[in-house]
Amino acid sequence: MNYREIIQELESLSNPEDVEGMARFGINPQKTYAVRIPELRRIARTVGKNHQLAAQLWEAGYRETRILACMVEDPQEITSEQMDRWVAEFDYWEICDQCCMKLFRMTPWAYEKIFQWSESEEEFTKRAAFALIAVLAVHDKKAPDEKFEQFFPLIIKESTDNRNYVKKAVNWALRHIGKKNSTLNRKAITVAREIHNINSKSAKWIASNALNELESNKVQEKLRQ
Repeated sequence: MNYREIIQELESLSNPEDVEGMARFGINPQKTYAVRIPELRRIARTVGKNHQLAAQLWEAGYRETRILACMVEDPQEITSEQMDRWVAEFDYWEICDQCCMKLFRMTPWAYEKIFQWSESEEEFTKRAAFALIAVLAVHDKKAPDEKFEQFFPLIIKESTDNRNYVKKAVNWALRHIGKKNSTLNRKAITVAREIHNINSKSAKWIASNALNELESNKVQEKLRQ
């Protein structure tokens, strides 16, 4: 499928009635066809990887074209500068998380960008840093524990950020590191307890939520197995 055919497909699948439902979940892009993710995955499988097409789709500026851009972009062709341009345009959580899950985690700059973006004052750029930690914790099976332990100071530092989409991503990162193996679980629990002692409403929420899961019988049993 070329760019024109993709746009025609999105137009045919458009469901304006879904826009209101999306907004209830904080998915509020300025431009959307309201096409569901399974349909976008189907289109992306048909297209395959295409660096030039990804750039066209991103520039179109629709929710669906940008998510498709993340799906069809070649992680070995995207540049560090392009990642920075894209992340600077994130304005709601879904595009942030989709880019991290479908593309950014597979690039050569994934770990480097976590440190860079965590310093940003922009809500969704900072969210991207911690979303990236979370998805790497799930998908980077061969990474040694040290690769994730290095993120604990970032998690502690940013646990006082009260912005909803940042604190949820910080929590997400901590929980996923702590579910990776028994050693990281013990260390994540220690970090969560340290965060809980911080005089901050967001820090206490992050810590309590993480401890509830990381110390749960379900997680502990899974780690023992």
